[in-house]
Amino acid sequence: MNTVMLRTLLSYFFGIILALGAIAHVLKPEFYGPMVPAPIPLVLANVVATIVEGTLAVLIFLPATRRWGLIGFTALMIAFLPIHLWDLVREDHLFGSMTAALIRLPIQFAFIALGAWLARKEASSASATS
Repeated sequence: MNTVMLRTLLSYFFGIILALGAIAHVLKPEFYGPMVPAPIPLVLANVVATIVEGTLAVLIFLPATRRWGLIGFTALMIAFLPIHLWDLVREDHLFGSMTAALIRLPIQFAFIALGAWLARKEASSASATS
């Protein structure tokens, strides 16, 4: 498998994660309740998350806008990082146990790094073809 195909598949993987997240915000909005800070209404948080994640997924799936979708994905993963850090210090972990929180944190950093790397590669591919 060549690197262009691998990058495309990895981009689609992130697009699928975003699309599934958008769908989950509609089908199971209460699941996200513990993650939403108290001053923000849960309905508003779910509507905004659905729109953002769905839009980014579409951008990633379209070759012409993939770079922007990946930049948005990376920014979103950075924005979610405080939730993962907060989960480490909570006694009642958001998603299970301390072990689960410790596993999710490096995954979050990997998503940030891979999203940024893919966005850079998309930019360099675009400039090479123009």
